Parts: sequence; structure tokens; C-alpha cells
Amino acid sequence: HVQLVESGGGSVQEGQSLKLSCAISGYATSHYCIAWFRLSSGKEREEVAHIYARNGRSDVADSVKGRFTVSQDDAKYTVYLEMNSLKPEDTAMYYCAAGRGYCYYYVNYPRRYNYWGQGTQVTVS
Repeated sequence: HVQLVESGGGSVQEGQSLKLSCAISGYATSHYCIAWFRLSSGKEREEVAHIYARNGRSDVADSVKGRFTVSQDDAKYTVYLEMNSLKPEDTAMYYCAAGRGYCYYYVNYPRRYNYWGQGTQVTVS
């Protein structure tokens, strides 16, 4: 049974940084994609980054490019979202999601992800 647990959220000032973690358990293969999404009041769910576990190939959304970085620690089965130069518009609940296979299968189809974490709140003021 695959489980995802996010952590690292909090309240920060504009311009500061946060590093979110998504701890993954239950996958018996590295052939899966992990994505970070965010959801805030009045806005649609937005994918901000994804990473393919087998080779670490990743991408981030244009809206956060240059500020956010996604990475993984193979030994700890953890995916990170490092967020720098945070802005008030980055305020949201951040979720990680996982699905078996290549990331291209999931781009623009978030409902295809099989597993979701409980989310971690990020507030920027």
C-alpha cells in the first residue's frame, strides 16, 4: 500500500524560503512519477513540479520556474520541493501525488495519479 506524507510547510515572510518533503512508502519499483500540486482558495489546482523516480528527470511549472526546485533522495525515498523567493501568491495547500509509470502520462491529467498525501500548508505574507 503506497503512502505519501508531506511535511515542511509553515508561515514565512515574502522573499523567504521553505523546503517541503514528501516521504514515500510502499512502492516496490522506481518506475513512478511524483508530482507537487498546490490548491488555494479561489484558484484551480495547479501542478508546480514533477519528477520521475527512476532517473530523477524533472520539470517545474513556468509560474515557479527559477524559484522552485524538485529533487529526490533515493536512499530516503523522499521527494523535495525547495521554494525560494516566496511570494504571497504562493500561499496554498501543497500536496504530493504519485503514480506508476512515466510523468508524461500524468501531465494535464492529475486525476490519473493514484495516490495523494494529506497536504501541508504554506502561507506567505
